[in-house]
Amino acid sequence: MKYLIAEDEFDLQQSIVKYLNRDGNVCEVASNFEEASEKTALYDYDVIILDINLITGSGLDVLKTIKKEKKHVGVIIVSANNSLTDKLEGLNFGADDYITKPFHLAELNARITAVLRRGKFGGNDILEYNEISINTKSRTVFIKGKDIALTRKEYDLLVFFISNKGRVLSKEIIAEHLWGDNSDLLDNFDFIYVHINNLRKKLTIEGSKYIKTAYGSGYKFIED
Repeated sequence: MKYLIAEDEFDLQQSIVKYLNRDGNVCEVASNFEEASEKTALYDYDVIILDINLITGSGLDVLKTIKKEKKHVGVIIVSANNSLTDKLEGLNFGADDYITKPFHLAELNARITAVLRRGKFGGNDILEYNEISINTKSRTVFIKGKDIALTRKEYDLLVFFISNKGRVLSKEIIAEHLWGDNSDLLDNFDFIYVHINNLRKKLTIEGSKYIKTAYGSGYKFIED
């Protein structure tokens, strides 16, 4: 998954990043209102962890913009204030959940999982597309009931494709999703072809037939 951690407390921000990175997730950070506004405008995320107080502005204003632009992303509001008014305000503006500082990282992770399950995966741990079945909790993939062993990047790529089925995904978008800010350091996107080619081979004919090349544009996941 790809996350944005919009948190101005550096130690907490880095603790969250380190914790979420353990499972091979891609985490980007924003330390103030301007950075959070810019990144949410330019990039797509699975979940945004958004502090209400971002020194130079309010996280609620970032949330309002996200919802105004109808971005499909889960948002968890973080605040040091435990008041009911702040909670209701964040939820009324469209946040998916609210967590109060201090909190255990395991609790935050559980809330992220719940937000993903309700939003992207329709309330289930199982993501299915015809012959393909993905258990997002155990990160396992099956084709017609047969277990398929994928690397972390291949798994993330498959989930990204299915979650965006029918949409043309450019190499830049795929690279940015899989590598986050580090994608800017890449000389070219040849590695995208390598990962997609490996994924196609592992999915066999039954699963690979859905990955189409959109010549000159990128790739898309779609039935014939």
